[in-house]
Amino acid sequence: MALEDKLNQVKGAVKENAGKLTGDKKLEVEGVVENTAAKVKDVANDVAEDFKKTAEDVKDAVEGAISGLKNALSDNDDNDK
Repeated sequence: MALEDKLNQVKGAVKENAGKLTGDKKLEVEGVVENTAAKVKDVANDVAEDFKKTAEDVKDAVEGAISGLKNALSDNDDNDK
């Protein structure tokens, strides 16, 4: 989680609670929106990181399979001689 996202969550929670304590519905709603937006952004970042890692894993697996096929075909060619 990015530090900025965490700080925005805290800021939103503070605003929300301050709004509740003072009866200021506008401040409370602003806090809820800020907190929720920061959480959504954080989750989106996590998903993007997971997707990138998965893509790298798939790439490595495909490269490994291609390398294995090349080796198998090379061994096969050597046996045919």
